[in-house]
Amino acid sequence: MNQLPFTEDTIIFGLLCLCLGFVFYTSSIKTGFWKKFYGIVPTVLMCYLLPAILASTGIVDEKSSNTYYMASRYLLPAALILMTLSIDLKAIANLGSKALIMFLTGSAGIIIGGPVAILIVSIFSPETVGGNGFDAVWRGLATIAGSWIGGGANQAAMLEVFQFNQEKYGGMVLVDIVVANLWMAILLLGIGKTKKIDNWLKADTSSIEELKEKVSTHTAKIARVTSLHDLMMMLLYAFAGVGIAHLVGHYFAEFLEANFEVIRNKEKILSSLGSKFLWMVVFATTIGIGLSFTKAKNYEGAGASKIGGMFIYILVATIGMKMDLGRVMENPGLIAIGLVWIAIHAGLLILVAKLIKAPYFFLAVGSQANVGGAASAPVVAAEFHPSLTSVGILLAVFGYVVGTAGAYLCALLMEVASKV
Repeated sequence: MNQLPFTEDTIIFGLLCLCLGFVFYTSSIKTGFWKKFYGIVPTVLMCYLLPAILASTGIVDEKSSNTYYMASRYLLPAALILMTLSIDLKAIANLGSKALIMFLTGSAGIIIGGPVAILIVSIFSPETVGGNGFDAVWRGLATIAGSWIGGGANQAAMLEVFQFNQEKYGGMVLVDIVVANLWMAILLLGIGKTKKIDNWLKADTSSIEELKEKVSTHTAKIARVTSLHDLMMMLLYAFAGVGIAHLVGHYFAEFLEANFEVIRNKEKILSSLGSKFLWMVVFATTIGIGLSFTKAKNYEGAGASKIGGMFIYILVATIGMKMDLGRVMENPGLIAIGLVWIAIHAGLLILVAKLIKAPYFFLAVGSQANVGGAASAPVVAAEFHPSLTSVGILLAVFGYVVGTAGAYLCALLMEVASKV
């Protein structure tokens, strides 16, 4: 007879799936209490919070569990492959230069905003941006950079690569959720005033109408009822790719450590390039991009990104189980860093949109493809027009591609800023 806390992974995994199922079931209810509740509390926050409650109340013992290792080493790279195999680099180029410029501006705003925010906050509260070793705040902020440039997969990758103290990770999740959702709310409010904003930006919106037609045609073309054959082929691509990514990533990391002192020396700024996990993520993403040039990309119509999304939420639950809720508000100054950070991102987007006369649609979706990723970029795009949903997905998937590299660069800059 099992006694609390539960230590067996079979039971713990079942409880995590119970939490996820509860969240998604209740969030699908469009009337009454749950509609109001999820109008305030984001779904992804609940997916972190419920497992955290299980661990914090002693129902499960996360220290004896291997569920996070399983999710980060098996499901994370599989999700990256499934969520990038559908990327159409030509279609992204065809969105027009303004769409890509706004997306990349959003990425640049996050990369630059992180270290600048640290420098600004350090003037008023140096202890907020301090910390030593694996408690260093910049390591935790690297996970936010991963989330805001790519998404949950890149966030988990940065957590693993920079080894931030996971007991303090709850504070970073709080900053991520609160600040990102505040910015998304502002963007959604702006959609109701799109015409006024476009007039102020002096934007030509004719390309938006062309996008609506192109996207509607493409979506209808690849959509199909998923068969067992489809699922087995996606299983092949995902987990054969995971095996290859682990194999190549392992040997590539060993090669770098063996041949470069700057990587072998753990005190050097580039030492984390010796991380086997980092290269596993990079090669998994590369495999997904490679598959996008084959017929495998059509499996998006059978739900490839949805399966990838499911894997990501399992990973989210395992990370949530590691959070110590008692330490979430240990460093409230982190919220200030997040607000300054997102303000720099927003300011740069508005400036560039004004300069190139980009429509508000490109500004909003370009931002959310970074900050919100595949979870919210389609939501924002759909608010403009339902047929544009996959434009948000397309740019968000592109975010997964650049997310790891962008977040890694941002983390290095934040490390430098924290030592100034």
